[in-house]
Amino acid sequence: MRKTVWIVNQYASTPEYGFAGRHYYLGRELAKLGYNVYLIVSAGHHLLRSKPELISEFKLEKEADRFTVVWTSMPHYDQAHSKGRAIGWFLFSWRIRKLAKVIPESPDAVVCSSPSLLSFFGAKSLARKFGARLVFDVRDIWPMTLIEIGGYSAKHPFVRFLQRVEDKAYQDSDWVISNLKNSVEHMVSRGMKREKFSWVPNGFSMDEVRMNIPLNDRADGQLPQNKFLIGYTGTLGFANALNTLINAADRLRDHPDIAFILVGNGKEKPELQELVDGKRLGNVYFVDSIPKVEVPSMLSRFNACYIGWLNDPLYRFGIGANKLPEYLYSGKPIIHAFSGACDPVGEANAGLQIAAEDDKQLADAVLKLYRSTPEERAVMGANGRKLALDQYEYRQLAEKLSKILFA
Repeated sequence: MRKTVWIVNQYASTPEYGFAGRHYYLGRELAKLGYNVYLIVSAGHHLLRSKPELISEFKLEKEADRFTVVWTSMPHYDQAHSKGRAIGWFLFSWRIRKLAKVIPESPDAVVCSSPSLLSFFGAKSLARKFGARLVFDVRDIWPMTLIEIGGYSAKHPFVRFLQRVEDKAYQDSDWVISNLKNSVEHMVSRGMKREKFSWVPNGFSMDEVRMNIPLNDRADGQLPQNKFLIGYTGTLGFANALNTLINAADRLRDHPDIAFILVGNGKEKPELQELVDGKRLGNVYFVDSIPKVEVPSMLSRFNACYIGWLNDPLYRFGIGANKLPEYLYSGKPIIHAFSGACDPVGEANAGLQIAAEDDKQLADAVLKLYRSTPEERAVMGANGRKLALDQYEYRQLAEKLSKILFA
């Protein structure tokens, strides 16, 4: 009998409504391997571009053969930091317990993803009801992220509650996986047995790459011509340290052949635009968000890709950016502003690794790539593509996950 996997991720989505991501692609690839896969998500969260219409508490929407998305009705909220989001953590965990009567195929394995931590209670209830294997997938270490980046006190009552939930999840799960390669050290410090852990990184979709979708005319028209382009794609958020990129552009304002491209939207976009306007920079260009299937075409227009992080000790456990595997596969050299552990760019010599939040180092790195020969940049890009094919393609990652689920 074909085995069934339920994947619980409150903030997952599909390309139609949001940005897809890790569990959407892992789910599709698991289905291709012959498993029945149900991706259980919220129909009302801040990461959705548009929201599906539900006339009942749940909606099952078939995405592909043996792959179904289960939308869960949830109250609407606008901002990531709103109280409505926190209330939704409790509500989602409670509502998904009813799925035993909704999904026609009972699970042999239940995968539960953080954040939010509270969905673990609902996932655990389902796994125990069906005697399924329970796997906890840590994409963001909570409550540590709230403390070290969000500025919350470790003594805050709600943070202390979340800490108990995190510890319980490590204890009660049959297996723990994470896209953060070094996160096992934190987990072991919280009482988890080291042998429970496996690293399963984020990846890139070969199916999307092979579609070869050209860049839309609007986005194409927003790109400058005949420039050496340093590009960023993705959310324009605080954690991406894009103000550092703009400050580096300020340092290079006298180099008219170099331009900086920021593709996407996000909470910080208006402030970043104000920063550019205040500095009167003519070498920084903002491009509207593009469909994910067009990202490979956008990356092909860049001479180098940029990804940056905050200078924060949290990154000692590694990184799990969705864009990094796409950057690696693009074959373009990468400038990685990162002061943490497990840097794939530096390890593969796929570009230049510099300190986080250091605009002088960033400007120097841009000049170094600009002055390099096309052949030198091509070698870095080829190293990145090889690493992407060896470690980050979603088909391979799904095969790895299947062995964890059904070993």
